[in-house]
Amino acid sequence: ALALAQGSIARTAVDSVGITVDDMNRAVRFYSDVLTFKVVDDREVSGDDYEHLFGLFGARVRIVRMQLGSEAVELMQFLAPHGRPMPPDSRSNDRWFQHVAIIVSDMDRAYAELRSNGVTHASTGPQTLPNWNKDAGGIRAFYFRDPDGNHLEILQFPPDKGQPRWQAKDRLFLGIDHTAIVVGNTDASLAFYRDTLGMQVAGTAENYGPEQEHLNNVFGVRLRITALRADTGIGVELLDYLAPRTGRPMPVDTVASDAWHWQVNVVRDELTSVATAVRERSGSPGAATYVSPGVISFARPARLGAQALLIRDPDGHALALWSGALHH
Repeated sequence: ALALAQGSIARTAVDSVGITVDDMNRAVRFYSDVLTFKVVDDREVSGDDYEHLFGLFGARVRIVRMQLGSEAVELMQFLAPHGRPMPPDSRSNDRWFQHVAIIVSDMDRAYAELRSNGVTHASTGPQTLPNWNKDAGGIRAFYFRDPDGNHLEILQFPPDKGQPRWQAKDRLFLGIDHTAIVVGNTDASLAFYRDTLGMQVAGTAENYGPEQEHLNNVFGVRLRITALRADTGIGVELLDYLAPRTGRPMPVDTVASDAWHWQVNVVRDELTSVATAVRERSGSPGAATYVSPGVISFARPARLGAQALLIRDPDGHALALWSGALHH
């Protein structure tokens, strides 16, 4: 439950992460049977308000909300119009890359479970980040793909890192700590996420070396990481590849039904301040852009709110901003 306090300063919660899938039934089986997510909502949406929200004429979307611990993802299948598939050569430093970090209580057991279910590796195997890295030393992590080719991560925190709840041992898959996105310039991204959206920097790190190379499956990687938090909810992690600078930009013609479209669902007290800030910065370097023509008011309030706005950050990652929720 995400309860937003009322007051003069807009409160912000990262409610969930939207993940586009091509075969919803297959995706639900994977997230439930392998990763132990639970289905908490299954609905189909369409109509003029959703067409304008997604910027897609004739949009009809099946959305299945799946919960793990206190966090959730929303799987989205665009029944119409059908989008383009995930590029088969997608790499971790391409700027359309995004993943969610699923925290596990035992990396070896979790990796074995993924292997037994035949997941596709995106890392060469689980990596333990070295102790010389004070910000990340001792963290164990592994990248893999879901059946639609979406990147996911399992991550285990050592006792001295992460939130205390991530040390629980009662379940193997515990919840979602953050979603990570590749950005081209950290400062430009901070101008949006921190200065416009109001998120706070929770930590920074610079990672490199053979463990990071094998985790990201990118040779010669040097990675600037900035962790951001809203008032409540899932964190957002900016991944800035200082080297190599070979990652490809988000296609400029990306639409919401394309397989690489993910969206961070953000619930706020109000949308006017963000909508105004995005409009005023339009055309300036590092500016966010509208997907919706403006704030959309729904004839029948959606689960996350009665009003919404879909925008893209300076690198093209999508955020759906919601307000006026009946319940969170």
